[in-house]
Amino acid sequence: MDVLQQTPGRVTVRRGAAAAAGAAVAVLLALGAGVLAGWAPQVRLDDALSSALYAGDDRSALHDALLEVLTTPGVTWFRVVVCLPVLFWLGARRAWRTAGWVVTANVLVAPLTTLLKEAVGRVRPAFEDGGASYDTLSFPSGHSSGIATLVTLGLVLAWPRLSPARRRLALAGGLALAVLVGVTRMWLGVHFLSDVVGGWALGVAWTLLVAMAYDALPGGRGALPPREGR
Repeated sequence: MDVLQQTPGRVTVRRGAAAAAGAAVAVLLALGAGVLAGWAPQVRLDDALSSALYAGDDRSALHDALLEVLTTPGVTWFRVVVCLPVLFWLGARRAWRTAGWVVTANVLVAPLTTLLKEAVGRVRPAFEDGGASYDTLSFPSGHSSGIATLVTLGLVLAWPRLSPARRRLALAGGLALAVLVGVTRMWLGVHFLSDVVGGWALGVAWTLLVAMAYDALPGGRGALPPREGR
């Protein structure tokens, strides 16, 4: 074991990431179990919020376009476009382990989400006047798992190179973006609250676990070094 892995700070980071990933997995499993069992309090809350937040079938084309734009950061192609310049930069630095973590976390979260959707088999919200029509299943939300993956990936990757003030700003901005994408899924009427929260939990857990596997947490072999002069 190298000296880097034995430092107290490194151990603390890994323990914190493991605890966060474990908590996220617990949330995902609890919500999934509630869906499968039809747990009444969860179902009532999901139905109530779904009906309250749905923007309606009579929304204007402009309103609908705006919602589609706001929800876009959760889709796969958006994550790929955002990460491509990062991958080129990592390649120029020959940071292959870091690049491998970014690619693995970013690409595989979508099929993992699909597998969970098929395992749970939850149908999407249904509204009397129709609503948006999707052929895929509902739990967990793919947009929510996607944006949680992107935000977690970005925070973990950039953390060593950010000042304390910029870390707070990045964390606040990332959380706001994840919440926005999640809420738009309910505004569009295509997901329940537990779908969204389950998606967030999946994205966070998956990204942290992959980062641990690649030793890409701050201080690890696959992490970026701190910015010089800090």
